[in-house]
Amino acid sequence: MRELKPIPMAVVPPLDPDFVPAALWHRAFDEAAHRLDGPVLEFAFVRPDGTCFRHSMRILPHRSDTASLNLRAVERTLKFLLWMKGASRILVAGCPQLAVELGRIYSPTGARAFDDDLIGRRVFLEHLSVEATDARALPPPNEPVVALGRNLDGCRIGFDLGGSDRKCAAVIDGQVVHSEEVPWSPYFEKDPIYHIEGVRDSLRRAAAHLPRVDAIGGSAAGVYIQNEPRVASLFRGVSPEEFERSIRPMFHRLRDEWNGVPFVVANDGEVTALAGSMALGENAVLGVSMGTSVAAGWCDAAGHITTWLNELAFVPVDYRDGAPADEWSGDVGCCVQYFSQQGVARLAAKAGISFPDATPAAERLVEVQRRMAAGDEAALRIFETIGVCFGYALARFAEFYPMRHVLVLGRVTSGAGGAVILERATDVLRRQFPELAERLRLHTPDEQSKRHGQAIAAASLPAIPCAPASTEEALRLLSPRPFS
Repeated sequence: MRELKPIPMAVVPPLDPDFVPAALWHRAFDEAAHRLDGPVLEFAFVRPDGTCFRHSMRILPHRSDTASLNLRAVERTLKFLLWMKGASRILVAGCPQLAVELGRIYSPTGARAFDDDLIGRRVFLEHLSVEATDARALPPPNEPVVALGRNLDGCRIGFDLGGSDRKCAAVIDGQVVHSEEVPWSPYFEKDPIYHIEGVRDSLRRAAAHLPRVDAIGGSAAGVYIQNEPRVASLFRGVSPEEFERSIRPMFHRLRDEWNGVPFVVANDGEVTALAGSMALGENAVLGVSMGTSVAAGWCDAAGHITTWLNELAFVPVDYRDGAPADEWSGDVGCCVQYFSQQGVARLAAKAGISFPDATPAAERLVEVQRRMAAGDEAALRIFETIGVCFGYALARFAEFYPMRHVLVLGRVTSGAGGAVILERATDVLRRQFPELAERLRLHTPDEQSKRHGQAIAAASLPAIPCAPASTEEALRLLSPRPFS
């Protein structure tokens, strides 16, 4: 068995008719694996701190004519789980041959060297490893419960660090009493003091509107482990040495400056999902932001954000041969080429909309949205294509997230195109995945949530177990100075 019989798409993306949805590919693979009574493969994804995520899947009987299909199914699944959950050590039970192949692929010299460097070395401070083991030797699941968010008591500061501005708000018992946006340009700033002083400034501005500061919560793009940025595009201009010396510990040191008040920083996608959950009054919410890249966050059934990575920009959703490649990771068929402004730019060329080569993706998006507002059919096909592909991607996401709600936002969803994306995604779910369509609801944030929801959710991250520090005392300690 060297090929799978494809399951036809009920809805074909107009500009990407060769799209092979991961959800349909795996449905065909799973049906074949069960029909042939293939073995069950067991995964354990282990972090240095002992956190362990488990996953199992049935594969085809592993032999010469099924080996390539098994490797494709298992490698693409591992890739999804690696960027969803996050770990540095992967244990595989049930097929030693596949474990060896995966170890080669995810090595520093393999096809997924990017994943090894980013998740392994930079996030978990060690290279990725893939090892074959016996099922009885796999560690049990160990997912610590981190009850972050929904703490609205007291006087709090909430901040959000973006690529073009810093948002900060003062919140008293869940009510925003002050909020503002301060422009900044962090992406290519080499001096770590620029970043540190920017956050200091925002905290001081918000604190001036509070009688005291009980807690501080923040959100920013990137991977944050124990309040430390491990990988973050905001600090891409900072040298690796300065990143380790000044940026990684910056929030711990800022907390010390505020007399040790509870201080929590989380990925902005996680905080977006939390904000959506709070606004909807519902849990099990996946937030997906379609912007410069694809950011995501997960608010679980208990209403809390988790320690998962949820970096869905890098998860594969298209299994066709020759799928578009991500310019950063080099991998093909991943979300970033379908649900971001990069995806819009890629589809614009297919739709016959041309731009000078030097035109940034953000400007191409603006022009496509202008054409959409004017009723341009080519622009409409772009958003229809994004929506159809997104519907199939949601079906794949639902295999791993027990989600009941999806909050969709970001610059790509602004204007009339956003409504088309949601309509076409919903159409895919109804026509090809009716059971999922029955339990899943898609939402976009209202204007009130856009203005204040993120700040309130960020401010609510830390609990307050101790006596508050007065604003006067905290500000007295905040002399503008570099970290030593």
